[in-house]
Amino acid sequence: MAAARTDFRGGSRGRAPGRFRVIGRALRLPVTGTARGIRRATHAHGAGESGLGKLIELHGVNGAGDVMITVALASTVFFSVPTDEARGRVALYLAITMAPFTLLAPVIGPLLDRLPHGRRAAMAAAMGTRALLALVLSGAVITGSIEMYPAALGVLVASKAYGVVRSAVVPRLLPPRFSLVKANSRVTLCGLLATGVAAPIAAGLQQVGPRWPLYGAFVIFVAGTVLSFTLPPKVDSARGEDRALLAADERHLHGPHRKPVKRPGLRTVGPAVTHALAANAAIRCLTGFLIFFLAFLLRVHPLSGQSAAVSLGIVGVAAGAGNALGTAVGAWLRSRAPEIIIVTVVAFVLGAAVTAAVFFSTVLVACLAAVAGFAQALAKLSLDALIQRDVPEQVRTSAFARSETLLQVSWVLGGAVGIVLPLNGTLGLSVAAAIIAAGWLTTVRGLIGSARHGGPARPRVA
Repeated sequence: MAAARTDFRGGSRGRAPGRFRVIGRALRLPVTGTARGIRRATHAHGAGESGLGKLIELHGVNGAGDVMITVALASTVFFSVPTDEARGRVALYLAITMAPFTLLAPVIGPLLDRLPHGRRAAMAAAMGTRALLALVLSGAVITGSIEMYPAALGVLVASKAYGVVRSAVVPRLLPPRFSLVKANSRVTLCGLLATGVAAPIAAGLQQVGPRWPLYGAFVIFVAGTVLSFTLPPKVDSARGEDRALLAADERHLHGPHRKPVKRPGLRTVGPAVTHALAANAAIRCLTGFLIFFLAFLLRVHPLSGQSAAVSLGIVGVAAGAGNALGTAVGAWLRSRAPEIIIVTVVAFVLGAAVTAAVFFSTVLVACLAAVAGFAQALAKLSLDALIQRDVPEQVRTSAFARSETLLQVSWVLGGAVGIVLPLNGTLGLSVAAAIIAAGWLTTVRGLIGSARHGGPARPRVA
C-alpha cells in the first residue's frame, strides 16, 4: 500500500507539469497562431526570401504607431475643446507644424539621396525619433505646453522621412516575377490593416488616460527600430543608382542640365511620370482638404441622426474602406495602362465631388470620402507602375523619394485650405471639386497622349 501511494503521488507530480504545459500552449495559441498566419501572408510568393516580407511587417508597425500618436493628438487638439476653440487650435497646429514641414519636405528627398548606404539606419532613426518624441508628447498633452508643437513637427518629419526611404527601398526587395505596383500594394495594404487594428486599441487607451496611446506608440516604435535592422543588407546597396530630375522634357531643364551630360543618371523621368505625379498631387491635395474640412463641418453639422463622433467615424471608415479597395484593385490590375487608370479615377472622383457639392447629403459625403480614398490608392499605385516602366533603374529610387516628398507637400497645402474655409458644405465641396478639376484638366491630355504612344522600350516585370 505504501508503495502504491508513492507511485500514485509520483505519477501525480509527473502529470502536473504536463497539464501546465498544455494550458500554457492553449493560452499562447491565439497569439502564436495569429503571428504565424501574419508571417505566412507577408512572406508568400517569394516575399520572405527577397526580404519584402520584413518590409511589409515593418510598415505595419509604422502604421500602428502613427495611429496611436494621431489619436492622442486629435483628442488633445480637436475633441477636448469647443468647436470654435478647436478650430483655432488646429490652425495653430497647422501653422507651427505643417508650415515648417512644407519648407523641410523638399529637402528630405535630396538629403536621403546622400544616404544610399544607410537606408536601414535611416528607417531605424525615423522609428527611434518618433519613440522618443512620443514620450515628450506624453507630458505635453497633460500640461498643454508649447513643446507639444515642435514635438509633433518632429513626429511628422520623421514619419514622412520613413515613407520616402520605404518607397526607395521597395525596388531593391522585389521577388522574382513581382511587379513594383503589386509589391507596393502589399506594403500599403498591411499598413492599412495595422492601422485598422491599432485605432480601436488607441481609442481604448485614450479612455484610460491621454498619455496611454503615446506610451503604446513608444513601445511600437521601439519594436520598429529593432525591426529596421533586420531588413536584408542589400537595402543599403546603391550599386547602379543615381539622382533623378523631375521635369516634363529636356526643354524644362535649366543650367548645365540643358546640355548632354556624361553621367547617365542626370536625366528627365519623362512626361508620363510628371503628368501622373501632377494628377496624384491633386488627389493628395483633395484628401488633405477633406480631412480637415469635414472634421470641422461634421462636428458642427453631424450626419442626420448621428452624433459628431459617429459622423466622423462613418466618414473615416468609408475613406479607409475605399483606400483598401483601391489597393486591392491596384494589385489585381498590376501595371495595365496606368495612364488610363489615373485619368479614369481622377474623373471618377471629380464626378463624385461635383455631385456631392450640388446635392449635398449624408450619403454623398460618405461616398465622396470612399471615392477619394479609392482614387488616392489606385492613382498612387499607377504612378508606381509608371516609374517602374519609364524610369531607368539607375535613378528609380531617387525618383520615388522625390515624388513622395511632393505628394506630402500637396497634402499639407490641401489641409491648409480646408482649415480656413467657412463651414458651408456646398461651398467646401465645390472647392474640393475645383481642386481635383484643376489636376484633371492639366494632366488628362498628356496622360492620354502617353498611353497612345506607350512608354520607352524597357524590360517590364510581370
